[in-house]
Amino acid sequence: MRTGYATALRRAGLSGIHIHQIRHTVAVRMLAAGKPIEQVSQYLGHSNTSVTQKVYARFLPEHLSDAADILNFGMAVPKKR
Repeated sequence: MRTGYATALRRAGLSGIHIHQIRHTVAVRMLAAGKPIEQVSQYLGHSNTSVTQKVYARFLPEHLSDAADILNFGMAVPKKR
């Protein structure tokens, strides 16, 4: 698999991208799209959802919206001209 991955990167003109980074990106995007943690866990091949929860909980939509609410607290919304 490594040689195939390395060949694909070279053909695409990319370097320094580890396969684990792609796996992480896929998981985060699945969670951001609202996929259930159970589905993401199964897709990643985790033995149970606690592993997925521990690593990716901060990317669950409810955590992201909480962070957005905190960052928006007390900030004025600019008026359109």
